[in-house]
Amino acid sequence: MSSLTTSETTPPPAAPPTVGFDLDLTLIDTRPGIKAAWEAFSAETGVPVDADLVVSRLGPPLEHEMAYWVPEALVPEMVARYRALYPTYAIEPSAPMPGARDAIRAVREAGGRTIVVTAKNGPHAELHLAHLGIEPDAVVGGLWAEGKAEALRAHGAQVYVGDHVGDVRGAAAAHALSVAVATGPCAPEELKEAGADVVLTDLTDFRPWWEGYLA
Repeated sequence: MSSLTTSETTPPPAAPPTVGFDLDLTLIDTRPGIKAAWEAFSAETGVPVDADLVVSRLGPPLEHEMAYWVPEALVPEMVARYRALYPTYAIEPSAPMPGARDAIRAVREAGGRTIVVTAKNGPHAELHLAHLGIEPDAVVGGLWAEGKAEALRAHGAQVYVGDHVGDVRGAAAAHALSVAVATGPCAPEELKEAGADVVLTDLTDFRPWWEGYLA
């Protein structure tokens, strides 16, 4: 499918750039695994959690989501308990998003580097990627929205690909081109309104866009 919206005024880089990617619902469909982890957390702790609601709004840090379900004072303890369960329940059920592996290959074939910048903690992000055989050049976890600009700037990323308006804001803060994919909780119109330079249906559209961008 072709891209839904594009920016025709952004010039291509002088050389293949470093491209950053978000993780959840950009590269990996973590919804089945995260749902299973939340259900296990709820069963172990007795905390009532609507796991279907949780996976409908992935993007912000775990601490933000946990605050919906437990008193503020308990958030750090409960986040630690959830994370202890995560490797057992969340890794195996998760799968690559359509086009994810090809998007990484497309950047590499052009001589570029790929990094993953995610709000998920780094060790769990690395577990997901290793399990699926997706090998970016670097993984940086624990960063959300504008905070992602720290890693994007440090790695010289000129493009950042994500599914959430927070990813759009992160790209803008890093002065990187924002490429949004409409595979997460945010509609294409919402992503464009937030300032995305490019909105793709999903990562199967990335290679054609990328090759045109570099042409």
